[in-house]
Amino acid sequence: MTDEKKPDLLGLALRVGLFILIGYLSLNVFGIVLFSLAGSFITAVMATFAAAALANAITVRIYERGQLSALGLGWQPTSSREFLLGMGSGVGAACVVLLLPVAAGVASFQKVPASEHIIASLAFVSIVLLFGAFGEEMLFHGYAFQLLIRRIGGFATILPAAVLFGLAHMDNPNRNLLGIANTMLWGVLLGYGYLRTSALWLPIGLHFGWNVALPLFGANLSGFTMGVTGYALHWSAGDLWSGGGYGPEGSVLTTAIVIVLFFVLHRFTTEQESL
Repeated sequence: MTDEKKPDLLGLALRVGLFILIGYLSLNVFGIVLFSLAGSFITAVMATFAAAALANAITVRIYERGQLSALGLGWQPTSSREFLLGMGSGVGAACVVLLLPVAAGVASFQKVPASEHIIASLAFVSIVLLFGAFGEEMLFHGYAFQLLIRRIGGFATILPAAVLFGLAHMDNPNRNLLGIANTMLWGVLLGYGYLRTSALWLPIGLHFGWNVALPLFGANLSGFTMGVTGYALHWSAGDLWSGGGYGPEGSVLTTAIVIVLFFVLHRFTTEQESL
């Protein structure tokens, strides 16, 4: 979006307000409808995706003639690299947080009941988590977020969006204060991923890579237990290190690894100018 096309403050407020209104109403409607058809985790994921898709589709259709580039999903020569960099960084970060405690002897893998069709379960959970990554990124870092970045600047937009991202997880099972704080820190990191690339492919990849790796190692994801591999990660260390029932995202290990990821993104990306 060029400077000439940037809306004035009233126009900006109307666009952002419409996005929020559609997202909020549709999230509640989809949540009610899906809750009767699926479990709480799938309901949360798919309701978020549907609400985000609808809010972005309507506002982008009205104001940007339906161009995917207006919400950071236009496909560019660098898009695949950004997605793979994000996914690799997310998986790598999860491996560090989970495997170092195993190597140190303060965590171990234990056999637990699992589905008889592990491959199908893994595929299904991976697809759901991919939808979840797309949905949360489109909702929290989609059209409205990107408009605000261009108008009021990067961290003036990223910080409030990150707080909302963390607060949106307040109803998750087994939540703890450090887990919510870390989720906010993740929100800053994901927003920074957009700021570096002016696209959503890097934050989507990072979001998905982290989310899919945790259940593969038998760890809880934001308070949810997947139980798809037949193994669970059990800790002998306290909740400060393990995250308790919220999972590794509620631990100081995640706090440290997210800080490391800021340096990774800064090192391996080149900041792009927003259109």
